[in-house]
Amino acid sequence: MLRRLWKRPRKSSSTAPGTSDPAAASDSLEALLDANLHFIRKTVGNSSDIVIREVVIGVDGMLRAAIIYTDGLAESKHVLEALMLDARVARLDGNDTLEKDPMRVLMDSTLAIGETEKVHTFDGLFHAVLSGDIAILLDGQAAALIANGRNWKERNVSEPASQSVIRGPREGFTESIRTNTALIRRKIKDPRLWLEMRLIGRITRTDVGIMYIQGIVNEQVLKEVKQRLDGLDIDSVLESGTIEELIEDKVLTPFPTMINTERPDSVAASLLEGRVAILVDGTPFVLVVPALFSQFYISSEDYYQRADFATLIRILRYLSLFITLLAPSLYVAVTTFHHELLPTQLLIGLAAQREGVPFPAFVEAVLMEITFEILREAGVRMPKTIGQSVSIVGTLVIGQAAVEAGLVSPAMVIVVSITAISNFAIPSFNMGISLRLLRFVLMGLSASFGLYGITIGLIAIVLHLCQLKSFGIPYLSPFAPLQLEEQKDTIFRMPMRSMFSRKQGKSADRQR
Repeated sequence: MLRRLWKRPRKSSSTAPGTSDPAAASDSLEALLDANLHFIRKTVGNSSDIVIREVVIGVDGMLRAAIIYTDGLAESKHVLEALMLDARVARLDGNDTLEKDPMRVLMDSTLAIGETEKVHTFDGLFHAVLSGDIAILLDGQAAALIANGRNWKERNVSEPASQSVIRGPREGFTESIRTNTALIRRKIKDPRLWLEMRLIGRITRTDVGIMYIQGIVNEQVLKEVKQRLDGLDIDSVLESGTIEELIEDKVLTPFPTMINTERPDSVAASLLEGRVAILVDGTPFVLVVPALFSQFYISSEDYYQRADFATLIRILRYLSLFITLLAPSLYVAVTTFHHELLPTQLLIGLAAQREGVPFPAFVEAVLMEITFEILREAGVRMPKTIGQSVSIVGTLVIGQAAVEAGLVSPAMVIVVSITAISNFAIPSFNMGISLRLLRFVLMGLSASFGLYGITIGLIAIVLHLCQLKSFGIPYLSPFAPLQLEEQKDTIFRMPMRSMFSRKQGKSADRQR
């Protein structure tokens, strides 16, 4: 559906003011207050949450004005007090400044609000009002004064649910893009940290921010990010996943080519390395580009622990990668084709366990993998109070019952359990999903050709990874092409003293 919406031609905006066509929202404001209010009421369909309050200002109440805001998104108390009390001290005789330029008086000496601006189109007025700002219309003025009055309810900053750590900051992004930018600026107090905003989505008009450090950022990557975002033409952006899917380099790949994170410290570290962060209003997940294969096995906690301990943990993660990807396939291949690889006693034990199992090893592995995937998904969707207990109990009960019923062998239950546990050791959830998909493909190859099939599958995966790019950067960098200087922070994490370096004009080395 998103692809269909993306290619939908843009509607014409030539409808005259006074009609109910929303496309007319790009027309200019009129000098007559009544005409502007009539058009606004008609466009929003007299919605009850769009409040239009008409007031008079000046000592003699000679100037009519209107305040427009969205109930629940804006706090209008300060603006109303400023207009109905402070603005009434200005006289409206022929020499009074309020009569000459009333909006300038309101902006300079009446409204005690930090952010104010003038807009001259209905499009700008509607976007401001529906974003939580307050619009002030004056009779005789073909413009609207926009005052920042955003005051909606939002979730407090809390610990990220998907990326927990033992040691490190416990704050995570929220659904407010302004809160998220503030969390990043708390980490990087440098004027070279720049933020550029975009409005994407013809209907949702979602705020999308591009954040980078000028002078450190990879300029080619930044240029590519801007071009891809500016080329989007869709109706709605409700989550950063929509942006991710539309601007990624290659769609037909199981591997993620963009990083999403809830942690401000991870985004700050990526910005210091010369990467670009993409923030989307309404979601706590921030996108970071370019993404490399090795980054999905690095946790921010690695830089808060000793180098030797962090290196050991990373080696365990790569070991978990191979177990997650290959354990069921190797079991199927060895038990089906390559019995000579097993010690005699182990082979006799496995044969005794499988004596009453009616299915071949491949069918047995597929049944167990699908069962575990269903239990995993059910545990996520269930209420938190019972989800974890139900998933654990369900796994134990179903596994034990399947063994006693003779449907699967105990060894297969052990292999599938180790595989599922190893998948959780990978820090990135997206990469874990990719490995789960590829696991089924390798299981099919191992059931057909044994170890030769697994070898062919691994070669195909490596070839696919070698031709992947993330915003022009090779996906397997710094392994392929090999960059010896970058090896100090890939599988091994060298001490901090050896990582304080930066190449001029290029993305920074690992400087956390």
